[in-house]
Amino acid sequence: MSEIGDQMELREADIRAHYDRALALLNRVDHAPRLAKATASDTREERSAGIGTRRAFRSTTPGLVTRRTAVSDGVDLRSRIATVADGDLVTPVQAHVTQSLRRGIAIAMAVADQIADRTGLVALKRASLDGTLSDDRRAGFVPLIEAEALVTLFVFASATGFLLADQAGTETVDLSVVEEVLTDNAPLALNGALWELDQDIAAHAANDGTLVATVIAFCDALAEKVAARGASAPGLEAFNQATWNIAADDFTVRGFAAPHARKSTVLTMSFKTPEEVVGNHIAKAQALRLSKMLMAYDFDRRLNPFADLGGFIFTFMGDGKPGTGKTTLIQMMAGLIAGYCDNAGYPFRYQNLSTDNIDSYQGKSGQNAKAFITNIVDPAVIGFGTIDDIDQLAGKRGDRQSSAGQLEITAVLMESFAGANTVVRGNCTFGMFSNYPENVDDALRQRAGARFLVDGPQSREDYIDILSLLMGKNHDIPLGEHDAFAAQAIKKAVAASYASHARPHEEGLMRVFERVQAQYGDLDTLAKLGTYLKAIQQADDRFTGRAIKNITDAVKVRAMDFELPDEWMDNPDLFLRRDYDTKSGMIRELRKPITTDMVLQEINRYADSEFRYADKSDEVAIDNAVREMQRMEEARRRYAAGRGA
Repeated sequence: MSEIGDQMELREADIRAHYDRALALLNRVDHAPRLAKATASDTREERSAGIGTRRAFRSTTPGLVTRRTAVSDGVDLRSRIATVADGDLVTPVQAHVTQSLRRGIAIAMAVADQIADRTGLVALKRASLDGTLSDDRRAGFVPLIEAEALVTLFVFASATGFLLADQAGTETVDLSVVEEVLTDNAPLALNGALWELDQDIAAHAANDGTLVATVIAFCDALAEKVAARGASAPGLEAFNQATWNIAADDFTVRGFAAPHARKSTVLTMSFKTPEEVVGNHIAKAQALRLSKMLMAYDFDRRLNPFADLGGFIFTFMGDGKPGTGKTTLIQMMAGLIAGYCDNAGYPFRYQNLSTDNIDSYQGKSGQNAKAFITNIVDPAVIGFGTIDDIDQLAGKRGDRQSSAGQLEITAVLMESFAGANTVVRGNCTFGMFSNYPENVDDALRQRAGARFLVDGPQSREDYIDILSLLMGKNHDIPLGEHDAFAAQAIKKAVAASYASHARPHEEGLMRVFERVQAQYGDLDTLAKLGTYLKAIQQADDRFTGRAIKNITDAVKVRAMDFELPDEWMDNPDLFLRRDYDTKSGMIRELRKPITTDMVLQEINRYADSEFRYADKSDEVAIDNAVREMQRMEEARRRYAAGRGA
């Protein structure tokens, strides 16, 4: 085992030393289930005496094969896989599944050996076998045995699922729960897992595609369940604090963290260029800047200089009326990041959390949301996650119309975006989009560090530009007296947009601003700006300390109000492939000083959005209350009329 940075290389020889034991488990597992019930009827072929156990093909010679019913506690997983589909030969996919399972088991055993050696479990096992284990040492022996079982199960599931990722097709299998998870010891734990996998393959795998889907679904469910147990189990410090790399597979074990996918998601969306986004100047400028910020991420340091220096946008919310360009903005940003990553040779992953992820099964919606977060925050990729129509997806706490699944998603997003365990490395960003942000839970909405007001075309020039763009070129209508897309010049448009926020836009906030300004004069010191913030809080008690943090983060973003030069993206050697310290120094040189104008503009921008949301939310609540009163009044009238009759 050799050191590689903060990782330890798990030697190939240590893994292959377990191949024979792993293959023996695939050939035969004797297990009496404790928690799960057997459901598979076994009609697998049993070879006559003298025929080798290595299955290269399925014989059709009369008399050589007989049918049997397996004993209730014994499974032959290798044969189960080989008999998934009709045919005389074992298919390449079936062989790959078998090999992945063998290697996954072997990797798990090798990592478990390392854990046992680090924790002193090897010596405790020896003393237990010799009968020399004292009572005081026995108290620590049981937790370590259980910890070894959890490590073995998790690494087996993670490694096997990882090795099969490139075989996954369009087929899906729903395995929401794994039952036979035993932690008495590592061998029993593996026996139980392989026994249940055999049951699931028998129930769900009808061909090569569903075979792969079944095994991957089982591994995902098993890894998730074991990781949940491992979060509170004792004796796992050595596992959580160490990292192992398996170079031959490009697979990394990093505690109970999910491994990065072997292949990044292939984007099939229709990308948009910045010129095709009309209006939305600040939102477009911030999306352009954020796309380039992501590319500064250092894969060796696993940190982005922008996240270290301040000014990185981890979460943002884009809100606006229907048809103002939210989807177009997503398409533009995803296209830019995908292009930059392709040029730099970086893995890119995009995923959208949609209403399809709301599930009627208790806990499943939360699991879907957690899987979405895990895929995007993977430190081995550049990630962009979007949550479109978040007002429909995430429930508002206290709202009787919110389903249990929606509330589960809300809880996961709140914990993931600003929870105790949230780590912002700067390799990914999440965008929440909504036509009705007032319907989003207040606490979740405030976890959006930046606000993108997607207000669509505004000026006469914007409307001419969007008409010209959508008409296309299949016509002979003259453009007329108009400089096409001149109004979309980012720097000029953004400067005007920021300057407009020197004063608030919302009526309620304007009253607060004018009152404070009349009393204290120009808001040109931290004391006066802090007084303005307190006055805002007195007008809206939802304006808490988190709002101040979001504002200061936005100010730091303004200090980074520059675009990394296009040539840095086009030629990765100029910036992207430099070491972390060099990239950090290059960014520092471009950083702008913070001014009171910046701070005031960002206070007004953020507070405007909160007042806008609050006003709409209050109006919706009042309308609902009025409708409820009208219903009750009508109900009383009908009730009285019925009694009178």
